[in-house]
Amino acid sequence: MKKTQLVVWFIVLLTVAAAKFAAAATSADEVAIQKIIEEEVTAWNSGDATSYSRHFARDATFTNIYGMVFNGHDAFEKRHWDTFATFFKGTTRVEIVRRIRFVTSEVAIVDVDTEVRGFGKMPPGVTVSSDGVLRTRLLQVFVKHSGEWWIEAYHNVDVKVQP
Repeated sequence: MKKTQLVVWFIVLLTVAAAKFAAAATSADEVAIQKIIEEEVTAWNSGDATSYSRHFARDATFTNIYGMVFNGHDAFEKRHWDTFATFFKGTTRVEIVRRIRFVTSEVAIVDVDTEVRGFGKMPPGVTVSSDGVLRTRLLQVFVKHSGEWWIEAYHNVDVKVQP
């Protein structure tokens, strides 16, 4: 085999190995993000805003189902303590990941369908379906810092009932 052919084969092998490594990293990252989503559900269902906020970045942004915007980890956690003590007290939540899209190896956009049950009367402006379930579409932007995934943006909107 000529030297050029060896170089070509070497490049092909490196490319295949790099692709396999990238796929394995993406798979591990997807599992890590799924685990965070599961932790969110557990924390919500136990009414624990501190745990619910664990992966929310220090300077992240949060838009809730009313269109209110909050900046920073502390505001996110406080808002959730407030809601867990009032209209979301004792509720149960389900989160179904619809899609995880890696924009880069360190940025993921995560689309989640949520369902919340067990609340009393919701404040005006929130759409609750006829079966009494609050359904939302949650978009979370995750960024990997020092090997750990953090939520940098969290945007939640209620699903409007179609006429």
